[in-house]
Amino acid sequence: MILDRQSFPVWLALWMLWLVPAALAEDVLYAPHAADEFPMRVFWGDTHVHSSFSMDANTMGNTRLTPADAYRFAKGEKVRSASGMLARLEAPLDFLVVSDHAEYMGLLPKLRAGDRRLMRNPAAKRLGDGLRNSTDGGLTTIGELIGSLMSNEPLIDDPVMKRDIWQQITRLADQANDPGRFTALIGFEWTSMPRGDNLHRVVVYADGAPKASRLVPVSAFDGERPEDLWAFMEKYEGDAQGRILAIPHNANVSNGRMFAVEDSQGAAFDRAYAERRARLEPVVEVTQIKGDAEAHPLLSPDDEFADFETWDFGNLNPLRPLPKRDDMLRFEYARSALKLGLAQAQETGVNPFKFGMIGSTDAHTSLATAAENDFWGKVTISEPGPRNTGPGFMGDEVAFSTWDFVSSGYAAVWARENTREALFEALQRKEVYATTGSRITVRFFGGWDYAPSDVHRPDAVRIGYRKGVPMGGDLPPEASGAPRFLVTALKDPNGANLDRIQIVKGWHTSDGSLEEKVYDVALSDGRRQWLGRVRPVGSSVDEASASYTNDIGDAMLASYWEDPDFDPAELAFYYARVIEIPTPRWNVYDAVRLGTAVPQEVPTQIQDRAYTSPIWYTP
Repeated sequence: MILDRQSFPVWLALWMLWLVPAALAEDVLYAPHAADEFPMRVFWGDTHVHSSFSMDANTMGNTRLTPADAYRFAKGEKVRSASGMLARLEAPLDFLVVSDHAEYMGLLPKLRAGDRRLMRNPAAKRLGDGLRNSTDGGLTTIGELIGSLMSNEPLIDDPVMKRDIWQQITRLADQANDPGRFTALIGFEWTSMPRGDNLHRVVVYADGAPKASRLVPVSAFDGERPEDLWAFMEKYEGDAQGRILAIPHNANVSNGRMFAVEDSQGAAFDRAYAERRARLEPVVEVTQIKGDAEAHPLLSPDDEFADFETWDFGNLNPLRPLPKRDDMLRFEYARSALKLGLAQAQETGVNPFKFGMIGSTDAHTSLATAAENDFWGKVTISEPGPRNTGPGFMGDEVAFSTWDFVSSGYAAVWARENTREALFEALQRKEVYATTGSRITVRFFGGWDYAPSDVHRPDAVRIGYRKGVPMGGDLPPEASGAPRFLVTALKDPNGANLDRIQIVKGWHTSDGSLEEKVYDVALSDGRRQWLGRVRPVGSSVDEASASYTNDIGDAMLASYWEDPDFDPAELAFYYARVIEIPTPRWNVYDAVRLGTAVPQEVPTQIQDRAYTSPIWYTP
């Protein structure tokens, strides 16, 4: 056949029709993972840091470091702390939420500066004069402000100031946000504590300033019930067409209120209430400076690792703290709450406590530090220095020492990229986990079709997603046999080796009881269980020099595990807990650096850990 100039375009078109499918086929052949949508990166952050814009942080010494300084520090920059020392993280964070309290947000800097417009308010002028000119250093004024928080009656309520401050805060977050490199999520803390019972939530936005600034945050002055906060969040979703979630924290000082199985009016949960809570509060902060709330030894007497940095003194009433009763504990700790959620799911059809787990610091210094060897304290007056050795107290009935504060924790998020959208969506789907300060990398998958060899394959993560669900997911109920799990853990590259991996199971029996069991599924140093017990990993800590060695433990652990006690008729959850070898506690590092002694009753060694979000099974 002879091709002339007129037939050439037809020939070319036919040739291209043959070539394009061949090229597409080659793309599929040579890029077999192009369609993978699952996250391959873990991002480290803190969802709970306070700046000088928080009333309590400001009154306790942090009068200078703004949200902008908190972002700079989290990015790895040097920052001069409020006490005058230079500070910098050993490794920068990937994201941060500056969560200044909505109650009196930004008020103290304006009072100290004698803001001209604000000083027209007689109450503001009196408080400002008290802070700047009083002979007691402003203690009377601070006492007034704290008293107003406890009585839930604001001394100053200036809508113009609140809007200006919120616009400034959201603008600073947008300026710090650097998609792909560092994420500044907008947030605030709603700080309700009726009679001192902690009901605090950190509120996090997926959106930037143009949306987030449309509504000024609600505070406990506007309503001290969680339902009041949820109403604000739903209004924001509707009015601004934005996305928002809340993160409860410090359930351990709520005196039995955080995970109570009744609403604020004392009524039993119904399906609508359970759905509302589960949707708006998908994750819980289970570890931070004011104690670890994963488990309690009285609730989990067979768990040798349950008594970890336990704060069970009472509630947070600074005037007259209410002591803790044992019957309150089951409504305060995450493992117990997860079990209570199973019972509620059986009763109402929806689990209100189907939450993922993260850690954060609750630092009021603007410095997000959680590592044992770099802890800057809860507030400026307890930053590293001789003052760290002194006692603190919450009244005559409930006393604690500065040493009781915990160097904890961080939020680890599995996402495809370091952006607001990707991190927020990971929080919503609960593909997150908590650590007490170490940056341990943990993967946890559940499914029905895994094989023992899958956990050691180079494509184990891909198998985990394709054959099952990750942490935060739900096991599909249509399979037979017992569920199988893949779990891997890699040590913090700048930290300690690993002692073991455990899987914690909770379940609801056919007779209505709630049970739990902890399984050791991977042990370092070739150890084996003997009569249900495991030999301790030992300790390499030298307290005199605040050091340790990694000649015990393993750098990486992995396990395939099948539930030996599975009953397909029972609701259950599973999560992984990873334990490090012992290291010096933060107070030992401080004592060695400052040349001081550690009080005899203070712990000197710690085994930091990670807790994954659960995987749930529903018949």
